[in-house]
Amino acid sequence: MNSWSSFPIGEHLFLFSPMIALIATMLVIVGAPLVAGRGSRTIAGVAVMGIAAGLVLSIRVAMHVGRGTSGFSLQPAAGLLIVDSVSAAFQIILFLFLAAVTYLWWIGSVETESNAPEFFILLLGSAFGMALMVSSTNLLGIVVAIETASLPSYALVGFDKRDRVAAEASLKYMIFGAVSAAIMLYGASLLYGLVGSLSVVDLAHYSITKFADGPPLLLIVGLLCFMAGIAFKISAVPMHFWCPDAFEGAKIEVTTWLSVVSKAAGLILLARLVSIFSGIIDSPRAMSILGPLAWALGLMAAVTCTVGNFAAYKQVSVKRMLAYSSIAHAGYMMMAATAFLHPATNQYATPASALLIYIVIYLFMNLGAFGVTAMIVWHEGNDRIDSFTGLIRRAPWLAVPMVICLVSLVGLPPLAGFLGKWWILLVLGSTGTPLAWILITVLAINTLISLYFYMRLVVVMTLRDDGRPEVKCPIGGVALVNACAAMLLIMFFFAQPMRAAADRYANSFYSTSSAKITQGDAPASTSIQSLSVSDSDDTLFPIYVQRIPPTQEHR
Repeated sequence: MNSWSSFPIGEHLFLFSPMIALIATMLVIVGAPLVAGRGSRTIAGVAVMGIAAGLVLSIRVAMHVGRGTSGFSLQPAAGLLIVDSVSAAFQIILFLFLAAVTYLWWIGSVETESNAPEFFILLLGSAFGMALMVSSTNLLGIVVAIETASLPSYALVGFDKRDRVAAEASLKYMIFGAVSAAIMLYGASLLYGLVGSLSVVDLAHYSITKFADGPPLLLIVGLLCFMAGIAFKISAVPMHFWCPDAFEGAKIEVTTWLSVVSKAAGLILLARLVSIFSGIIDSPRAMSILGPLAWALGLMAAVTCTVGNFAAYKQVSVKRMLAYSSIAHAGYMMMAATAFLHPATNQYATPASALLIYIVIYLFMNLGAFGVTAMIVWHEGNDRIDSFTGLIRRAPWLAVPMVICLVSLVGLPPLAGFLGKWWILLVLGSTGTPLAWILITVLAINTLISLYFYMRLVVVMTLRDDGRPEVKCPIGGVALVNACAAMLLIMFFFAQPMRAAADRYANSFYSTSSAKITQGDAPASTSIQSLSVSDSDDTLFPIYVQRIPPTQEHR
């Protein structure tokens, strides 16, 4: 009882209050039809209130955590769940995008949707899983989080049961996800059997020790199998085959949701894991594993962006084209993760900062592009490229923001997409290694390749006209896509404040906790600082944070 009385339950509940808000909102939506009926507007209103509460709580948590890291665990290694400024920043992005997708649903589906409670429970459940994904460094916790995010997504893709294309896409997505989950669980079981711990920190130490004596086959197989689940969420090659069919078959709101947040959660999770491996540098033996891991991630990133861009060439469906585009951009963002794993990286926060910036920029680029596509689909009944013919005459308030979003997706100035790629190039260039220069070359060539299929749509919208009537679209949708286009311009001209904010959030990858806690003894087998929540020696839930001295550099 003494241990429990000294444990700050209220503070820890506050740290995870955005997730609790999602759960509470889902519970209210389950009960709302019994009280207020199944009206779409009523259910959407409940969801909006829950999303707003979650956003406010996530901002408060971000302000409270600052640069610190907090978490609780029953293990003497690392937190099963953690809260730091990176997870808090992602939750802010999550709730903002959740609000935008809900707004898009309100514009296009509120009058026709008869199953609003089920839709929002699945949407919020998927969001809850993605919030969990960026808040764990525990193998079992990661598996549970990915499945929590994936299972509702399968149902969302096939939500319209009368649509055969959506049903087929959902089935393919579910089968591919089940196979990926099985492979990931098998990898996790191998790693647990080898290491005897579910902590990624312990796994990193074990890997470094074993790789110094020669790469063990079983460990390599376990790591590759475990990576399959993360690659599935990112849509990285070769785990990308579900993405185009799912994006094409799903409702446009669901496609917009999966195109950004699912990949962002997977990429931040990947960055967190590789930062743990690259942060344990207290022995020259660490070099034996950092190099191979960096090359493995780098080659996967290069192949992913190349396959995505080439596959987008022949697409006649704009949703499929943007799906392959999202695969390519996932490859670009994976390149930032490779910098974590390279010993030449001197500034730990720089790769994480570049990744966070790219995710925020990508949010506005894809939201704008899919928003315009949604309104064309609602008007024309399909998303073929020829449906966009003459859009500059038929709906200039849609054509202009679409052009801005497409040019930003290419990565050309003066738009924010250029900054996203530029900062990744700077991160890679700072390492000055052969792998970095290969990735820089691949990124530059792929940018040129992508110019064709993005500009093909621009040409269709602006230089061709077949006399189709004007596009009638809701004013709310027009405001949404034009706001996204404006943000891409604003972020380019106010790059430094954005970079400073990203650096501030990214610093928690390698910083000590700012919480009011006292120092304890760290386990000798790890490079983790143990911080007890009280002066009591028998605290049930110790808090652990990764700590790298500011003056220490990669050797």
